[in-house]
Amino acid sequence: MRRKIVATLLPWLLTACAAAPEWIPADRFETEVDGIPVHLYTLKNGNIAMQVTNFGARVVSLFTPDAGGRLENIVVGHDNIEDYITPPGERFLGACVGPVANRIGNASFSVDGTEYRTPANDHAHNTLHGGWCGVDMIPWDVVSVNDSSLVLECRHADLQEGFPGNLFITMTYTLTRDDSFRIDYSAVTDKPTPVNLTHHPFFCLRGQGNGSVEDYEMCIHAGRYIPIDAESIPTGEVASVAGTPFDFRDPWRIGARIHQEDIQLQHGNGYDHNWCIDAPAGTVAELGWVRDPQTRRQVTVLSDRRGLQFYSGNFFTGAENGSNGRALTFRSSLALEAQDWPDTPNQPAFGDITLRPGQVYRQTTLYRFSIY
Repeated sequence: MRRKIVATLLPWLLTACAAAPEWIPADRFETEVDGIPVHLYTLKNGNIAMQVTNFGARVVSLFTPDAGGRLENIVVGHDNIEDYITPPGERFLGACVGPVANRIGNASFSVDGTEYRTPANDHAHNTLHGGWCGVDMIPWDVVSVNDSSLVLECRHADLQEGFPGNLFITMTYTLTRDDSFRIDYSAVTDKPTPVNLTHHPFFCLRGQGNGSVEDYEMCIHAGRYIPIDAESIPTGEVASVAGTPFDFRDPWRIGARIHQEDIQLQHGNGYDHNWCIDAPAGTVAELGWVRDPQTRRQVTVLSDRRGLQFYSGNFFTGAENGSNGRALTFRSSLALEAQDWPDTPNQPAFGDITLRPGQVYRQTTLYRFSIY
């Protein structure tokens, strides 16, 4: 049985910072989708605050201070529900993505000898982020909410977008006292099915539409990455980053090597690849970080996933802005997605992400915000 809680949390001042956040009015998100109420929820703890809608479990805004104490929204999003329900461009802003994040080659995979066909919503050949209607395009039920935490759940129905099994997902968003945004996932299924959930934020550390991610510095704790073909499908190789533009084991400015004539950068039009994290999977560890020398903001990603997808915003043109007019332009924001390796169901050497009845999928990811 679905459990619903209709809650509205009033905004408040962040006493530790110089000014209050520019809250998005909650009434712009009041609607129903498929008979389920949709709302906007406000969470706050320590020096950070964010707004979340239960449509797609999306983080709509996330406020952190810069070195001077100025609060800014450092994620890209829309200020109304209509632009999420009918996206003017980029669909995955701030959403939970699944049931299988990233790409599935040839829009098909097999489980225990049975082939399943999924939507070809990427390059007309492949499946991206669960197809046309993944968990980002459905309303989630709100199980509980308090000042700093929101618990959501949804059901991805059997054969929705071709994926087998009724997949029941519970996810908790928590703002912690150490200025982290923590995400805890769990999922169960009634049929064997691949599962690879992730959160899909687009960070703009100077505020929306300001500056280029090429100016940011980045570190990724990975000695290997996954090369892709011209349609961003893994070639099957797991390659060393040594001597390539993908070596971020020591901090580098993102723009320092992004313009090199490298076939992998050409395939992604920049960085749009998965790094194979050095830390053992299953243990929450630091995957890497990105920081802005101008505002001194830093985002550190921690997770128990074995992959980190870094996308440098290479395909935005500004047409995706929506009715609020906020800039989503070429390399003005970046995505850091803790997840498993792409196309794993079709890559035997990559392992197995099949969830089976009686098992529980679990994942923890944190985005930790600081000034350096």
